[in-house]
Amino acid sequence: MNIYVGNLSFDATEADIESAFAEYGDVKTVNIVKDRETGRSRGFGFVEMNDQQAGQQAIEGLNLKEIAGRAVTVNEARPREQRSGGGGGGRGRW
Repeated sequence: MNIYVGNLSFDATEADIESAFAEYGDVKTVNIVKDRETGRSRGFGFVEMNDQQAGQQAIEGLNLKEIAGRAVTVNEARPREQRSGGGGGGRGRW
């Protein structure tokens, strides 16, 4: 099960998140999304758990609870929307 974790403290580490979720079951992966240019956390991430039921319990148990000093939003991750491959607008002829 893939779980979205939002409103993360910029100080939160993957270890902080893993330890919170591990109370509910086996954590497969933790990924904090980082800004490409600065490498700083963007304030959200994803947790993958091996068991659907454990994931559901983690969502219910951790939503609006504090991790690393901030109340987080936890829910089932939605599939990523397809992005169009379109580029920016071109410049007109001079």
